[in-house]
Amino acid sequence: MSNSVSFVPVLIGADMNCYSVARAFHEEYGVVSHAFGRWAMGDTMYSRIVKCTYIPDIDTPETLVKTVTDFARAHADKTCVVMGCTDDYAGLLMEVKDRLPENCVAPYIDAELRDKLVSKADFYQMCDKYAIPYPKTFCAHEALDASALGEDALGFSYPVIVKPSSSILYWKYPFDGMKKVYTAGSPAEAAKILAEIYASGYPDIVLIQDTIPGPDCRMRVLTAYCDKDAKVKMMCLGHVGLEEHTPKARGNHAAILTEYNGELMTKLRDFLEDIGYTGFANFDIKLDERDGSYRVFEINLRQGRSNYYVTGAGLNIARYVVEDRVLGHDLGPCHMHKDASFWHSVPRGVVWKYVKDPDFIARAKQLAREGKETTSFGYRYDLATNPKRLAYWMVHMHRYYKKYKIYCK
Repeated sequence: MSNSVSFVPVLIGADMNCYSVARAFHEEYGVVSHAFGRWAMGDTMYSRIVKCTYIPDIDTPETLVKTVTDFARAHADKTCVVMGCTDDYAGLLMEVKDRLPENCVAPYIDAELRDKLVSKADFYQMCDKYAIPYPKTFCAHEALDASALGEDALGFSYPVIVKPSSSILYWKYPFDGMKKVYTAGSPAEAAKILAEIYASGYPDIVLIQDTIPGPDCRMRVLTAYCDKDAKVKMMCLGHVGLEEHTPKARGNHAAILTEYNGELMTKLRDFLEDIGYTGFANFDIKLDERDGSYRVFEINLRQGRSNYYVTGAGLNIARYVVEDRVLGHDLGPCHMHKDASFWHSVPRGVVWKYVKDPDFIARAKQLAREGKETTSFGYRYDLATNPKRLAYWMVHMHRYYKKYKIYCK
């Protein structure tokens, strides 16, 4: 790392989110990031742009604070930019950021606002206040009999979506057959899912929601950066063409085209500024063709797993953090991105075969021909003359053909 660089990225996690953030820092500033995760993951293995250290209990407040503190003291001449790469790690940093050394910057909201947003049930109450559409929702506080889950009780028809209100808590209570999101075709099936979730010890609300019809290509993702003064400085909207479909990765974005929607972006900008949000926010949204509304599913209090779609569109996410929190520069007026680009985390062949919108495919192919195409792992610097990393990348990408053949009929 050059001595002229006044900061060092400290990333908590080791997944694709972590790699994408590390790549943004390396592309913009030429720096190597330092990551701390619970265990080794292929996403960051053999990389030249991120050095990983594995600490099994890094997901506890005490260990996280000690780890970051020790690192910051060893790099006392630099500002440590500390960023979480999962919901769990980002939430922990919101809780402990005031306990970190003075040379640490953690661009996050406080724990009080976190607690209002991290629960999807509470977030939907805030959406009501700001007239932000979301799917019709029934809140279950415990396991219920099928007789209590009929369409009259729910207020909408089957099939329905079943998912935990708190993803952070949910993954702390693993069980066989665990999924990120469930679909129930009947009251009996919904009751069975509730019973399994609550039998694991999960202590929070489970949401049963109206299924917004349509394939993956009705989904949207919006990433925003809010500066230290809670002003939105960047918004990048993505039109999702394809998601992952394995049980534990369902809903993860696999192909995105950036697009512009001024009305939607303005509504969410006003929401973020009014609640005093700082740092990255990431919204999952779906177009409901029944009424033309864009329904928000949730807000992630961090950059999303697919964050390289933003950097690849020309809005390097590391630059926003460094300019705002390290250098103290004014980022200027809010930039609502309009230019189109194509990002994917799966092979092109999977995108062409499984995206159900021919217009999406045509546009993606055109952007690829124009050189406006990016992938998170396809970083030439990290692949050239690095055979282990190249081999991982090739095997990782090839496995998607089998995954989609099994899970995406």
